[in-house]
Amino acid sequence: MLSFRISLATAALAAFAFAGSSTAAVSAEVWRMAHKMPAESIEGQIFQAVADRIAAKTDGKLTVQVYPAEQLGKDEAILEQLQLGTVHIYPEGSTYLQKWVPEIAFTGSPFLFESREHWSAFQGSDLVKGWMTKVEAEAGVTVIGDPTKMVRGPYRVMVTSKPVTTLDDIAGLKLRMHPDELAAAAWRHLGAEVRTLAWTETYESIGRGIVEAVNSPIALVESMRFYEVAPHIVRHDEYPQGLAFMTNARAWNGLDETTRAQILEAYDEVAAEFAAKTDATANESLARMAEKGVTFTVMDTGPVVAKMAEFYTGMNVAGTLPEGLLDAINATRPSN
Repeated sequence: MLSFRISLATAALAAFAFAGSSTAAVSAEVWRMAHKMPAESIEGQIFQAVADRIAAKTDGKLTVQVYPAEQLGKDEAILEQLQLGTVHIYPEGSTYLQKWVPEIAFTGSPFLFESREHWSAFQGSDLVKGWMTKVEAEAGVTVIGDPTKMVRGPYRVMVTSKPVTTLDDIAGLKLRMHPDELAAAAWRHLGAEVRTLAWTETYESIGRGIVEAVNSPIALVESMRFYEVAPHIVRHDEYPQGLAFMTNARAWNGLDETTRAQILEAYDEVAAEFAAKTDATANESLARMAEKGVTFTVMDTGPVVAKMAEFYTGMNVAGTLPEGLLDAINATRPSN
């Protein structure tokens, strides 16, 4: 009987220990962040910094495992995983949310915004907030933080295998494009031959002549090695960019208020710290590439903006612009 009682006590202690370890395991939540950039790129560093800061802010209550360079799949696959909750965070341009709300494509309208200030104000408009609310309701995906704070770029360029410096040079240019019909239609209007390809397929495609050019944030050109096959860079400031941390809404809303506040604090801190670093990285990168014979020019975009005005006017006449878009664009101009 004594041995039986000892066995019961031992089992009880074991069960208690197991319960304690299970509670500890449950309390430490692990999220997965997927992205397409090389880990060593400036954006790769930003994403890892956010993950590290989240772990520090939450004292390890929430950790974020980062999967760079499309390790978990390309855009469409990751967006599906994000919706399902097998991926928790996908940092990218907010235009990718047009998968569920097509109007969101206009947050990245080419050559429509006067400045970053104008674009940022538009992003904070009631119109865009309404679109984002609709995404969460229909797809279960939300954006955490203010994507205008997390600077991407810091400006956009075209990287080409042949010189392109004017609007006339765009005619017939084979241009790689991400899956975005608004952007594709805009560049076709400017004269380019648009071809949709995955980001990670661009280098090889330029090398093989499938495409001749790609639009990119300047800070990513060197890390993607685009300059090796396309040694001409032209700054065109197609549109300002930020990084939207698209997040599974169920996972986000399932966190307690304190943890959510800690995550947003981590996001804001990294955004502030990397703004200047993104600028410096771009300048240092340009200097290194110049030593390798890469040319850099700044396009006079006046003719481009004028031609794109025709594009948007045509859409407005045809009734294909989102309701309230032009009003929001005009209301958020810095001059107003």
